[in-house]
Amino acid sequence: MSRFLHLSDLHLSVANAPRKAELMARIADAVGRMPVRPEFAILSGDLTDRGDVESYQLLKSLLTDFPLPVHLALGNHDTRRGFHSVFGGAEGAYHHGRRLGELHLITLDTSVPARVHGALDAAQLDWFAAELDRHPDCAKLIVLHHPPRLDPAALPWSTLDGASTRALGAALNGRRIAALLSGHVHMNRMTLWQGAPLVVSQGLHSTIDPLHPDGLRILEGAGFNLCRWVDGGLSVTYVPLEPEGRQIGLIDAARLDTSK
Repeated sequence: MSRFLHLSDLHLSVANAPRKAELMARIADAVGRMPVRPEFAILSGDLTDRGDVESYQLLKSLLTDFPLPVHLALGNHDTRRGFHSVFGGAEGAYHHGRRLGELHLITLDTSVPARVHGALDAAQLDWFAAELDRHPDCAKLIVLHHPPRLDPAALPWSTLDGASTRALGAALNGRRIAALLSGHVHMNRMTLWQGAPLVVSQGLHSTIDPLHPDGLRILEGAGFNLCRWVDGGLSVTYVPLEPEGRQIGLIDAARLDTSK
């Protein structure tokens, strides 16, 4: 069994740092109250709002105080130069893989400098193909900021491009996939793609009204996903943070225990 958090779209900046620090502190407090502690967290891109060095320094400070190890991906609001200047590593695309218990985490960098849509170049796809062959006994947990392009009519900026989606799908064909985790579109969404769950988090910045008929209606909203991998299946619970719900009742644990 593996338990982990899926966070996304923090959009941290100097201007909004107090609010984002408060959100991360609330998540940390929630972790402390969980009966079973998660093993790690994933932050699937748009770590900062403008990709500046100061924002990455703030992020590094926030993560130092967070109670779980956090595995990072880059999004379209990030910059590779700003990220590497604070977190280190080779210049260029930030992709990485590692075994985490029963799961093989593979993080891709779908950011395209100065563009909103996502893509994967040939070098990263070659790396990805080789990484998939590692840890053959583990299910693959794929993290990528931009979700694959499943609907040809979708807005071009909202996904990976078509060529990258096809290449990703071909690489995953026949593999044991626990899930693909994404953000970018600021909406909670779950889709089955090639038999695997594609889980999108609304993130920690704002959310989008899915019923608004024209344009993008941006709403207050923040949340994260609590994920559990057990017996070859993934369970995802969407946890809202903002706006805070008003309690209308409380049933105590004794009344819920039907074993007595």
